[in-house]
Formats: sequence, structure tokens, C-alpha cells
Amino acid sequence: MSDTRLELDLSPPVADRIEQTTCYMCACRCGINVHIRDGEVSYIEGNRDHPVNKGVLCAKGSAGIMQHKSPARLRAPLKRVGPRGSGEFEEITWDEALDMAAGWLAPVRETAPEKLAFFTGRDQSQSFTGWWAQQFGTPNYAAHGGFCSVNMAAAGIYTLGGAFWEFGAPDWERTELFMIFGVAEDHDSNPIKMGLGRLKERGAKVIAVNPVRTGYNAIADEWVSITPGTDGLFILALVHELLKAGKIDLDYLCRTTNAPVLLDADGMFARDAEGKELVWDRATNTAKPFDAPGLKPALHGTFDGMTPVFQHLAERYLDPSNAPEAVAERCGLPAATIKRIAAELAHAAFEKQITIDQPWTDFRGQRHETMTGRPVSFHAMRGISAHSNGFQTARALHMLQLLLGSVEVPGGFRFKPPYPKPVSAHPRPHAKVT
Repeated sequence: MSDTRLELDLSPPVADRIEQTTCYMCACRCGINVHIRDGEVSYIEGNRDHPVNKGVLCAKGSAGIMQHKSPARLRAPLKRVGPRGSGEFEEITWDEALDMAAGWLAPVRETAPEKLAFFTGRDQSQSFTGWWAQQFGTPNYAAHGGFCSVNMAAAGIYTLGGAFWEFGAPDWERTELFMIFGVAEDHDSNPIKMGLGRLKERGAKVIAVNPVRTGYNAIADEWVSITPGTDGLFILALVHELLKAGKIDLDYLCRTTNAPVLLDADGMFARDAEGKELVWDRATNTAKPFDAPGLKPALHGTFDGMTPVFQHLAERYLDPSNAPEAVAERCGLPAATIKRIAAELAHAAFEKQITIDQPWTDFRGQRHETMTGRPVSFHAMRGISAHSNGFQTARALHMLQLLLGSVEVPGGFRFKPPYPKPVSAHPRPHAKVT
């Protein structure tokens, strides 16, 4: 019997060249190697040298090739030639399409530009299309993100100067307690998968808040099966418990937030002649600009008819309406569970405090010989944003982080450059001054 063997080429070349870029199938911006053969995309793989995903690529990223290969991809502008809904179209040139659009838009812009409602899909160029709409003169523009997670991102920008996901990430190597809210398995896919793997490897606790136990929630150490849309109530109940127990990082609040800024009788920031926010200095018993050196800011009390932001916050969220017993039924959770999780947050933040021998100087010019870390971190995604209360729910979660002192510290949530940015540096909402 002759020994005949079939020779198989197990690694045929798939490309003439490889180009490096980033994936645009979500906001992670993972690094990818795009294999190109005969001028066409033939294969996509993760870039092992990229810091975000280190070569890991999810199913959505791999399917990015279909943006180029799909038989349904539009090759030219289409003009409807039949009744609406008939699906009857014909290809036209770009010049024809632009002339047609200009003919529709020019009269509107000349008379009442705000009558244009401008919506784009998930094209990953929302900053550009939003800019175009503003130049046209309409505030009525939106895109895919406005119905996905932009309200959550906006809440982070206006509360912290940045938000979750592409703005930063938890300190995976130091955090001891990690809570996720409304995060599905395709949200922040590759970075969070790698981060969760590191947490499980180290033995850190993961608490998942989600109505369903799938994906990341299935591998969490504890699943909190909350009633949809009530995450904000749950978070504010945690805030209530932490305030009541005094488990708040007061030094952090004085040094890095506007908690000590004084509010006047109208609830507005009190400012000096130069427009700087004022705080009450306990050392001199006078009102001073928030950035004055050597300050010892007061967080509570009434001073010349003004009270600090923190006092208003504490009075509001210590109200019994925010207690675990008051929200438990609506959240679908036992009050005892809410209290226990609050206690676990406090224990991780203050009993497992991290101290690093790293001198640094704060924005008031005061030198510190060590850096304190609160090893508690959070992450949230579309599950909390897909509600009418998503913006405020995300704000509540960021407030919880600040009260614990767990933003921009070892073990907590850390931003990626160029974030965080001052809240005042971001564009303001559209409004007409009357």
C-alpha cells in the first residue's frame, strides 16, 4: 500500500499588506490590524501592541469587515421613485443628491432654521454632524448616541469633567470592590472583559446591578436583580446610608470638588468681584476665593446668609425619602441588601485605604507627601441610560464616587488624557436668551 499524503497549506497568505488602525464598531477604539489583498479588506484581527485591547477583538470588531463587504452597502445616493414604503429607488449622482438637499434646506435656513430636525445613524462622526447642525442654526439634532448612552456621558461631563467607557477606566490592579450598573456583554467589550478577568484573578469582589443575569452579571460575585429604571433610587439610598454613617471623604471633597462652595439665597454660586466661587475659610472666618492658598474650607453652616453646597446635599439625601426602607419595594430589593452593600462600599474605601509614598502638590499649592487611594470603582452603561431618568441616574452614581473619594485616585476610577476637563470648558446647551 503506497503512502500518499495530502499536503495542506494550513496558513495561506491572506494579504498583500497590513494596515494598523482603530475599530469603529463601538467607542472602545480597539487597535486592529487590517489585512488587505488586491486592494480589498480580507481579514481583521486585534493589534497585540495596542494599549486598549492588547490584541483582543470581540465579535462586533471582527464583523467590521462587513462594513466593506456587505452586499447591502450603498454604493451611491438613492432617490425614492415610488410611493413611500414601496422600496422603489434609483441611483443618482452625488451632485444630484447635493443639489436636491440644498434645494430643500436653503429656504428653511433663510426663514426658520430651527424647524430642521437633523438625525444621523451610528456613523461615528457625531461631533462633525452636530457641528454642522449648529452652523445651520438648529438645536434639533441627534444621532444614535442620543438614544444609547450620550445622556450618561453628558452626566459625567457635567459632573466630573468626563465619564465612563472611552473617558477612563477603573484601576484594575488595585480596586477591591467593583460595581457595574446596566452593563451588557457588548458594552465596553474588550477592555472590561480583560479588567474583569484581572479582578477575578486577584480575588476582588464584583457586584452587578442588572434586571437580568447574563454576560458580565453571570460571572459577578453578587447579582443585584433590580427593577428596571430604579437604579437611581438604589444609588441615592447608598448615598443616604454613607452620609448617615459618616463614611464620606471630607478632605477629598474640600480639595477636589465644589462641595465647600457657598450658595447665596437664590441657590446660585456666591462669587467675588472677579467671578471666582467663594468658600468659607475656617482659619480666618471669612469668605475667600475657592483657590486661595492655605484654605480650610467649611462644609456646613450658615455664613452671612450663605451655605456650602455640601450642606444642601446632605440635607437633601439624608431625608427619609431616600432611606433604604423607603425605596426597597420600588427597587425590588430588600432594605437589608441596600444597607449591606453601603457598608461594603464604606469598608472597601476606608478600611482598605491605599497609601502611596508619592509627593504631590494640589491646585491650591499645598504639598502632600503621600497619595491616598480608595479601592472602590464603578462602571455603568446603556442599562441605566435607556430611561427618561438616565441622565440623573448617572449623575447620582458620579456623586456617589465623589463622596467616597474614589475618582482619580489609586484603586478608583481614573481618567485617560485629555480628561478630565473642567466642566466650564464643555459646550453649553442650546438656549435663546429672552
